[in-house]
Amino acid sequence: MRIGLDASYSIDRQPSGVGVYSQNLIGELAALTPDHRLTLCYRANRYFRSLRLPKPGPNVSRALMETVTVPWLASRLDVFHGLNQRLPERRFRRALTTFHDLFVMTSDYSTAEYRARFEGFAQQAAERSDRIVAVSSFTADQTSELLSYPREQIVVVPHGVKPLPEFEAAELREFRDQRGLDRSFLLNVGAIQQRKNIGRLVEAFEGLPSDLMLVLAGSSGYGAEEISARIEASPARGRIVQMGYVNADTKAKLYRSAHALAFPSLNEGFGIPILEAMSAGLPVLTSDCSSMPEVAGDAALLVDPTDTESIAAGLGRVIEDEELRSVLRQRGLARAAEFTWRRAAKAVLGVYEELG
Repeated sequence: MRIGLDASYSIDRQPSGVGVYSQNLIGELAALTPDHRLTLCYRANRYFRSLRLPKPGPNVSRALMETVTVPWLASRLDVFHGLNQRLPERRFRRALTTFHDLFVMTSDYSTAEYRARFEGFAQQAAERSDRIVAVSSFTADQTSELLSYPREQIVVVPHGVKPLPEFEAAELREFRDQRGLDRSFLLNVGAIQQRKNIGRLVEAFEGLPSDLMLVLAGSSGYGAEEISARIEASPARGRIVQMGYVNADTKAKLYRSAHALAFPSLNEGFGIPILEAMSAGLPVLTSDCSSMPEVAGDAALLVDPTDTESIAAGLGRVIEDEELRSVLRQRGLARAAEFTWRRAAKAVLGVYEELG
């Protein structure tokens, strides 16, 4: 079978959740499909950068994916997979699209211009897809409802998570000294944006013990200026650290050093930080809405993200209740072990074979 994938996001210099998804899925598919041919397709700004990178397998080739080359690709591929809720305008023999989230269409989490562009791409991708892969049942239901796509043609394939590296205690102490993390800290991983509910998290944090820090690890997103102003005005601003985007090594060391993950997001299509923290044995607090209960199972403490008092009370329990922390650690490790990229790739390969 000749399989094409939109690999454009797999070589982001600062990969987001879509980049992590693309990288890991492509790597596992290359290993699983020695008898198939994979063509990694890139938009022009990524194609030339991709040529400097090693191919993930001997059965892998690369191709430019622009308006003039798409007809040629369509004639050579049996199946094409858009990895980020988008497909080229030209129709392929068979096509599927991965949908990660549709929060842009449901709330005021972006500019009007971006929302219009997003909705256009999403609707076009749904119309041209023979199947849709959704990363959670929550996203599958939203995709069916908002884009009028048959629910029975949507396959739910959750993300995987890679076990985080271990570090010597001395290395973690040095890391924390270098970063000024001289006290126990709560960790939030994700873009600094309205959807991530950072404002309420900061408000909840202000009432916690003064010997605790809050570390925010993520690049700036929609509403970041307002959030930064809120942090600057906070009486706890001296205990709040904004790290910006962090690489994989730094993120792993933060997970291995933190007291707990505080992830009271308002809307997630999946919620990768939940599993990443669990894989590190970190107690997790997250929201009781959208995909987060589905991902967390019984291995996290769930709170109402629209209620600051609920967040604060939950954080207090995660900080002070050692029995709860122990239970969350053990359940979290077991929960994270259920989600692997190999399992995800096998499920996606099954969709290819059904279509092909």
